[in-house]
Amino acid sequence: MSTGRFDGKVAIVTGGSSGIGAATARRLATEGAHVVVADVADDTGTAVAAEIGGTFVHLDVGDPEAWARVVADTQRDHGGVDLAHLNAGIALRAYPVVIEDLSDADYRRINGVNADGVFFGIRAVVPAMKARRGGAIVATSSLAGVGPHPDDPIYAATKHFVVGLVRSLGRPLHDHGITINAVCPGAVDTPLLDATGRRDAIEARGRPLMAGDDIADAVLDLLAGKETAQIYSVMQGRGAERWEFAGIPGMPAMPPAS
Repeated sequence: MSTGRFDGKVAIVTGGSSGIGAATARRLATEGAHVVVADVADDTGTAVAAEIGGTFVHLDVGDPEAWARVVADTQRDHGGVDLAHLNAGIALRAYPVVIEDLSDADYRRINGVNADGVFFGIRAVVPAMKARRGGAIVATSSLAGVGPHPDDPIYAATKHFVVGLVRSLGRPLHDHGITINAVCPGAVDTPLLDATGRRDAIEARGRPLMAGDDIADAVLDLLAGKETAQIYSVMQGRGAERWEFAGIPGMPAMPPAS
């Protein structure tokens, strides 16, 4: 049953076949949006889209031409793009990562999804949102995007990229009625943990895992809200909390977009 918060809105959710992305897609549909579920996992992505009455598209987020096609098709078939949750992400299979053993191919692969995928996604959806005179973007970063992660420094670097890009785009996108924010979850129970062997390491440290719905709550609040260029951590037992960044010594603070 729709609550109406996103009635008439069209949303693109990357990594929408499972985990955080699937949880966000389901919640958006429940609240009235038509959701385009974008993923490389065709079977599970198609199933999620069918479940929520949405549309599935195969999308490699690191391919800018594929992004252009998805946005153009969404505009043609559904009238436009209002919301985007840029959530697709991967981690390296090696854990912990030994920097001198990291291959060029693995380095480029993780950057292609986690960094390029967010950049190409923003670049593709912004013109469509401008055509609708506004919109909202939320990117999934990580706690590794606001602090060090010695066991996986390359993953952390890609997630820091997301945080820096989101914080820097707030003001220019605000002029077009577009908000952009990021969520930085702690450990979430997603297929990524099993695919990369991280579940055992997390459980051995006694760290509780959150559900995708815990993150989807924060994502939908940001998609519906007025804040922009903000970073929210989401941790077990604490919920979503705005991350406060220290200023740069000797420089005036940048006023928020408002």
